[in-house]
Amino acid sequence: PMDQYDFVAIGDIVTDAFIRLADPHIHANVDRENRELCMSFGDKIPYEDVYVVPAVGNSPNAAVSAARLGLKTALVTNLGGDFFGKECLDALVKNGVSTEFVKTHPGIKTNYHYVLWYQDDRTILIKHEKYPYEMPDIRNPKWIYLSSLGEHSLEFHDALAKYLEDHPDVKLAFQPGTFQMKFGTERMATFYKRSEIFFCNKEESQRILGTEEGDIKKLLAGIHDLGPKIVVITDGPVGAYAFADGKYWFMRPYPDPKPPLQRTGAGDAFSSTVTVALALGKELPEALRWGPVNSMSVVQGIGAQAGLLDRARLEGYLAQAPEDYQPKEL
Repeated sequence: PMDQYDFVAIGDIVTDAFIRLADPHIHANVDRENRELCMSFGDKIPYEDVYVVPAVGNSPNAAVSAARLGLKTALVTNLGGDFFGKECLDALVKNGVSTEFVKTHPGIKTNYHYVLWYQDDRTILIKHEKYPYEMPDIRNPKWIYLSSLGEHSLEFHDALAKYLEDHPDVKLAFQPGTFQMKFGTERMATFYKRSEIFFCNKEESQRILGTEEGDIKKLLAGIHDLGPKIVVITDGPVGAYAFADGKYWFMRPYPDPKPPLQRTGAGDAFSSTVTVALALGKELPEALRWGPVNSMSVVQGIGAQAGLLDRARLEGYLAQAPEDYQPKEL
């Protein structure tokens, strides 16, 4: 346990219950343009099946991704002292993620989310339990991957900011969650300025910047002005965009072998895999080629982790990639 880690992910852990909705033409109305899922109030709504997936969440997904790709990985998170907490702990161990920094709290529930799954997309009902967040002694990992934490985590963020100030050689990847975006760029300024690489999707970039601007270059530059060295903005099935060292890049998706089963975890797979590639010494253009491969694989399975690849399989997909599967400078 006194060894140094390559990759320490920090963020809340959750069990996801995927509830696959029945035929929406009969039981629900979906308005994709206005991002609405409507069901009859007070009715009994049939569903097709339910799948329970433990030990997920942005940071746990990133930790499993890094571990499968060969990095010595640990997770900083909090669990309840219940059945679901034990199940999450067992899942982390099974996936090769160190639980040295996982804290179990008797008398508190483990985070449990409900994923309403229709076709290839999902709506998630979330609740973050109120844990007494504490910054453990993580020593000197090469990379920290920071993502979603609950609304009661501000003091923890302050302790983490102090840690980053005291450990300037530790590189930070920042993929803000809901509450980290709500805290605002001023309150979270340390993490933007300290980020080696920053990830969000297009809608999140607009929310962070408080703008309706649609020009991706302006959004990338706006986030870059907050401090990150490398900014990556994803745009779902369109692809991903990056800005670093004065250059703008676009990276297309890796071709899906068949239509996606569901998209939960695709963003986490992309962001964590790009970070792992950088941690392994790859340059940004090559790292951008790595990310979509794991996203492609994840959307073929149920949940955010089943499809995460090991390095040999990921490199196998890269070897089979079409000739035009390359980042393009914009």
